[in-house]
Amino acid sequence: MRTAVYAGSFDPPTNGHLWVMEQGSKLFDKLVVAVGNNPEKNYLFSEHERIELVLRSLRNLRSPDVLKIHISALENYFLVDFARLINAKWILRGVRSEKDYQYEVDMLDQNKRKAPEIETIFLTPPPELRRVSSSFVKGLVGQHGWENWIKDHLPPAIQDRFIERFKK
Repeated sequence: MRTAVYAGSFDPPTNGHLWVMEQGSKLFDKLVVAVGNNPEKNYLFSEHERIELVLRSLRNLRSPDVLKIHISALENYFLVDFARLINAKWILRGVRSEKDYQYEVDMLDQNKRKAPEIETIFLTPPPELRRVSSSFVKGLVGQHGWENWIKDHLPPAIQDRFIERFKK
């Protein structure tokens, strides 16, 4: 079985993340979406909530390939160690910009030293998704009409949940 892993913090999952998941589900027999924690980040949603948001986001995919997607917590593993644990031979990464590319190549080099048998595949999203990031979406909050602006960037199934978080 051709298995890949796509890891991220998904705080919140965006349409860009969803695009990568959809493409990954077409390319592989199984795609494991690993929700992780970066100690350098402060999270809006808990790990459990982020897993739930990813699951909700997948409701917006209409492809039968969505059944190939499995969600898991990364549980403080290094990504290549997690990939080995789940027998994934590929790491899937979305690359929106030159800055993303340089970071991902640096990570690829580190991963190759530890796990030369695991390949990294870069996917470049369409132009309308290249500026979308979780940080960008969170940065919209507070501006007049922000609730409407996020609709272009978040899957419909999680928009209300995101808005509720800031209405408290």
